[in-house]
Amino acid sequence: MNFDLTDEQRMIRDTVREFAEAEIAPIAAELDRESRFPVEIFRRMGELGFLGLPIPEAYGGAGADSISYCLAVEEIGRACGGTGLSYEAHVSLACTPLLLYGTEEQKQRYLVPLAQGEGLGSFGLTEPGAGSDAGGTRTTAVRDGDEWVINGNKIFITNAGYAKTVVLTAVTDKENRGISAFIVPTDTPGFSTGQPYEKMGMRASNTVEVILDNVRVPADNLLGPLNAGFKQFLSTLDGGRVAIAALAVGIARCAFETALAYAKQRHQFGQPLSKFQAIQHKLADMAMHIDLARNAVLKAAWLKDQGRPYTKEASYAKLFASEMCTATCNQAIQVLGGNGYMREFPVERNLRDAKLIEIGEGTSEIQRLVIARQLGC
Repeated sequence: MNFDLTDEQRMIRDTVREFAEAEIAPIAAELDRESRFPVEIFRRMGELGFLGLPIPEAYGGAGADSISYCLAVEEIGRACGGTGLSYEAHVSLACTPLLLYGTEEQKQRYLVPLAQGEGLGSFGLTEPGAGSDAGGTRTTAVRDGDEWVINGNKIFITNAGYAKTVVLTAVTDKENRGISAFIVPTDTPGFSTGQPYEKMGMRASNTVEVILDNVRVPADNLLGPLNAGFKQFLSTLDGGRVAIAALAVGIARCAFETALAYAKQRHQFGQPLSKFQAIQHKLADMAMHIDLARNAVLKAAWLKDQGRPYTKEASYAKLFASEMCTATCNQAIQVLGGNGYMREFPVERNLRDAKLIEIGEGTSEIQRLVIARQLGC
């Protein structure tokens, strides 16, 4: 086994790290405080080719592998969790299903602009009665001549308030619980979004309700085969879980690096905090768990790049990394003491951001179910 990154992977990681440190990290606290979506940051990421990083060059992307993409998500998440979440949702949840299931015409019309940074993508799955039970979807799509008429609403949808295109699911066969996926341009009449949610964390990421009131899209906007949407979004979520695990690693790194630097410069009882065994043990555990989580991410991403099954490994990575991230951020606050509870340091924001990763794209409970089923239970 070779654990070394390729020259291209290192170059991509270092390029994204340099950008994130220079342009995202300095405004991360402001974005969180103001619940502001960083339009200017995403415009710059589009110009630099980040928004289509793992998309083939034929469809406007950079043609990078999944490992490089996960390294990029980690670096952006280290700078700002909310920005990393919106980036991951654009690539993993909006661009990827277009790439996997779109026709050539759909890819040219919808994927290429998203990959080239001409607009953001969004993925509409969750509903008031369909969260972990995605099969409980109530949004409907009814064929009317050469169009589909879509009615319903989606909740907790990332990027939808700024998106150019949304990939969403709707029931197309009520009797057999058939669900299909559709491509919906957000300027379509009847498509609207609610006010952004007031959230505990990930406040730089746009999260809104989507309302679909007699939204008419061409019949050609059906994504993939009719009634195949359930399988499509399960496959989409596999890839998303690997990337959101990378986001967890990035957020945890920010918290750990802050705690380590603080422990080295903060003196108590005549010596730095880093010289006390209790603090050393916390820092050692944090560093170990971050590296283990990254290894899980990289293995799942490698399997994906090899075209091999990775559903179980994706859930391993997502489950371990998300719970690790919350624990690491909590311990980082403990190392900083009272200062960790203040907004002067990023660790309190890191903890608020971290919690969502245990919920979004499949809760920790769902990940354990997925793993158990993969084990034949």
